[in-house]
Amino acid sequence: MNHFVVVTDSTANLPPELVSEYDIPIIPLTVHWGEETYLDGVNLDATTFYKWLQERETFPTTSQPSPGAFVEFFQNVAEKFATTNILGIFISAELSGTLASAIQAKADLPDLHIELVDSRSTSMGLGMQVLAAARAMREGQPFEVAIERVLRVRDNMNIIFAVDTLEYLHRGGRIGGAARLLGTALNLKPVLQIEDGKVMPLEKVRMRRKSLQRLVEIVKERANGRRLVEVAVIHTQAGEDAGLVEGWLKELFAPEVMYTTILTPVVGTHVGPGTIGVVFYVID
Repeated sequence: MNHFVVVTDSTANLPPELVSEYDIPIIPLTVHWGEETYLDGVNLDATTFYKWLQERETFPTTSQPSPGAFVEFFQNVAEKFATTNILGIFISAELSGTLASAIQAKADLPDLHIELVDSRSTSMGLGMQVLAAARAMREGQPFEVAIERVLRVRDNMNIIFAVDTLEYLHRGGRIGGAARLLGTALNLKPVLQIEDGKVMPLEKVRMRRKSLQRLVEIVKERANGRRLVEVAVIHTQAGEDAGLVEGWLKELFAPEVMYTTILTPVVGTHVGPGTIGVVFYVID
């Protein structure tokens, strides 16, 4: 069963050139803004979105693809790639109902062999798992090997990020265990992580620059002298700060592969402007 296709959702935040290189089908999530509805990354780009987020008084919301949208998506993938074998890796079930919709769609498509993986992650934490599967696919590895590689990356994944405010996570209902940090002093900048698929508190750091430095320090602590395979700096159009963090990471670790990417509108809705994160995994 060597011929399969790897698919994911728009929160994977994969650079467009990698989507094109590996020909990865992506199902978009949706951003709702008042009476307007947009497909994440399709008819709403990140630059426009973050400009509106600063300017508009109303607050956007998000939603997952419906089971019906997934049925159509899976059918189109099977037809385009002339295969009945699909490996879907999606945003954490703790953060979105996307995987639940995919599971419902799978039940309606008994003629397709669809394997679904909960990434327990989002953004490039999801994206790196998708890339692991896509590389296995390109090598001609069977389904089972691709899934093993995905799970190995997933189980070693780290996503740590600093937000300028907890307001967006709180409003969007994705605050998780970080709720305990609400009401802290304004000059304290929360450092958070994705743990078991949920947003969890890590530390409270005083002042913005210190929070960025602390991100890099945590990477160093967790790497513990081991080789960094892939690293991504993710941000909500905080280019100058992202450049600082990227430079520090390159100087300390010289990682084999480094990505810098702006968070997709759906993810940005929940973390807000000024967010900077580092995504990485270490395998012995």
